[in-house]
Amino acid sequence: MSRLILIIVIFALVFWLLKSYRKQAPKHDETHKTQDMVGCAHCGVNLPKSESLFVEGKYYCCTEHSRGQSSKQK
Repeated sequence: MSRLILIIVIFALVFWLLKSYRKQAPKHDETHKTQDMVGCAHCGVNLPKSESLFVEGKYYCCTEHSRGQSSKQK
């Protein structure tokens, strides 16, 4: 019976130590913020809105695609 109590105490001690360690461990970097994604009006590739070009009410992935669309409309 004393061995069973000893085993239970050891498991409780290990559990308590692990729990206290997890509280002290540094958190993962949660500074990653999500960004709005947009699709290129020419080729359809998805890219972050901050990296896209906004020309005449549409989003483009590069200047070549933005120029190609504006020349087709004329």
